[in-house]
Amino acid sequence: MNSDFDGFRPSELSPAENGRRGLLRPKRSARTGDSERAAGSVRRGALLGVQIVAAVLSLTVLVGSGIAWATYRNFTADIRRVEISTHSTAAAKNIDGSAENILIVGNDDRDTATDAELAQLGTTRDGGSYNTDTMMLLHVPADGSKATVISFPRDSYVTIPGHGKNKLNSAYVDGVADSHGNKAAGASLLTDTLENLTGLNIDHFVQVDLLGFYRISNAIGGVTVCLNSAMRPATYTGQIGNGFDSGYEADGSFVRSYSGIDLKKGDNVIRGTQALAFVRQRHGLPAGDLDRIKRQQYFLSAVFRKLTSGGTLLNPFKLQHLLNAVTSSLTMDQSLDPAKLAQQMQNLSAGNVTFTTIPLAGEDPNSPVGDVVLVNTAAVPGFISSLIGGQPAKAPQSPTTADPKTVTVTVVNDSDSLGRESANAAALRKLGFKTTVPPATTDVVQKTTIEYPPGADTAARAVAKVVPGAALSQSDGVSAVTLVLGNDGVQVPSAGSSGGSSDSSSATGQSSAPASASHPVTTNAAQAGCIN
Repeated sequence: MNSDFDGFRPSELSPAENGRRGLLRPKRSARTGDSERAAGSVRRGALLGVQIVAAVLSLTVLVGSGIAWATYRNFTADIRRVEISTHSTAAAKNIDGSAENILIVGNDDRDTATDAELAQLGTTRDGGSYNTDTMMLLHVPADGSKATVISFPRDSYVTIPGHGKNKLNSAYVDGVADSHGNKAAGASLLTDTLENLTGLNIDHFVQVDLLGFYRISNAIGGVTVCLNSAMRPATYTGQIGNGFDSGYEADGSFVRSYSGIDLKKGDNVIRGTQALAFVRQRHGLPAGDLDRIKRQQYFLSAVFRKLTSGGTLLNPFKLQHLLNAVTSSLTMDQSLDPAKLAQQMQNLSAGNVTFTTIPLAGEDPNSPVGDVVLVNTAAVPGFISSLIGGQPAKAPQSPTTADPKTVTVTVVNDSDSLGRESANAAALRKLGFKTTVPPATTDVVQKTTIEYPPGADTAARAVAKVVPGAALSQSDGVSAVTLVLGNDGVQVPSAGSSGGSSDSSSATGQSSAPASASHPVTTNAAQAGCIN
């Protein structure tokens, strides 16, 4: 089964283009058990978290409004239910008490699609996939004061109970296969896998099928998105690169558009097929699948802002369409009560719904299951602790400090200020440290942190002594002591407030090193702007 298909072949493509099979695999696209499939079908694994979380947020907004609940109080009877049974230790520990954690997934299931919807998407009823290429965790504290949506890349290399290490999106499929087709077993195994990874007790499970987002985006009349550059099909064979949703397949044939996207630079009002293409596109984006995750979070923000603006809820026709779209596309666990969840989330606004991604530690193209994304498992406990209001930093235990002359420090600038890595590296060298400065990234974090691998606590303490105010965190995701500069302004005091010119990797004591990936960027639903 090929789970790498990420777009649908729109009906406007030529019969020859619609008939092609296979896929050129960019970064992180490898899958186990790949095989080609019939022409004209939706590319599997396409469903991203946008439609799913939009459905859940839509549901809570709808139920939470007096008009919607009074008029449609029985609509939840139409939602399909699935019985979840988990076996992880996280459920017993329940580290976040009465908070709600809802696992939200999606796959290319077309059981609920009408013939008209399938025709509109240019696909057929068969050929769907159980691979959950969308996985998000919606965390809502007991007081309902905020909500955080955590994304999990589909290719995250994790331990799946009973199956060893594999890509995260195979957990659901493994569970279904183990139970000879029981979808509840697939949902349970995926839940166990993510509970083991995060340490959180997952209270509920929600799944949305292929047509969920298509229906919801139509029901709300679309939303406005702003693109940094135009996104379109190729205009001639062989045209690929940034902005072109095209590529070569395994058999050497060329596909001019995988998702069917055709949007201009700047503002676009999108709905239906173009909204689906916007959240599906992976080819032609600078960071591939990771840019696609940013798009899903961006689109979710726009959906939530529109839902909470009141226009949809006060229009009886739009409200009815939205209710139908939500209820016809959802599968929930047996105990999730939409009314109770809506009551808990009734005070949410765009400014207190945030989106983030599990801490990552780079890629491994040579794993036993192909190209994978590595999760920074050492940073996950601190990440989760911060999420639920704990203290994320783990301080070194050694009371002594190393001689600066024996310590090499990797300096990473994850702030909005350019050049700080150069100034801080220079200041550290003046204090006797050796330094490395990796290529700049677009990551932004709030707090300056000194990360260090196991066994390097004395070296980390030596750096902490000259960077007062920096947090200390042991991490398996770094191979050397790493000073991650954040937006809080904490740095080597002698570095000054300004950046300076970029350091050359050939400077004394410096060499090239990979950047830290343990600090995911967090955004909230009130933020707009433009996106890749």
